[in-house]
Amino acid sequence: MIARALTAVALSVLVLSACPRSLPTIPVRIAGEEFRIEVARSEEQKTRGLMHRSTLGERGGMIFVYEADEHLSFWMKNTTLPLTLAFLSSEGEILQIEELKPLSLKPVSSGRAARYALELPAGTLRRLGVVPGDRVVLPADFP
Repeated sequence: MIARALTAVALSVLVLSACPRSLPTIPVRIAGEEFRIEVARSEEQKTRGLMHRSTLGERGGMIFVYEADEHLSFWMKNTTLPLTLAFLSSEGEILQIEELKPLSLKPVSSGRAARYALELPAGTLRRLGVVPGDRVVLPADFP
């Protein structure tokens, strides 16, 4: 009986650890279109990112928040979704855009210091005609 209970607890822990953790979201405007973006602030949240997700939604994404401008580097470990990555200034200016391949361990780095990194479904910025120098409109009270 105890063994069965322990097995049930262990399975519950495994199932819960595999579920995406709920993060706060913010509205973001890109080329006049609104997106609902998850906010990753803590080191744990930024490390986990969009790993182990099977869906994101056409208007979903994640923004990684840093306390100061710095050179950023990302990879796609355990991330099966193809993504577009935009490095942003503190004012939301797009500094650089990269297309990320699922499960790639090759680092993709910002060419210059950035405050935020924004991940969206692959091809989103291209579809909207967005290029470096354009702005992402963040909420007035962000970060």
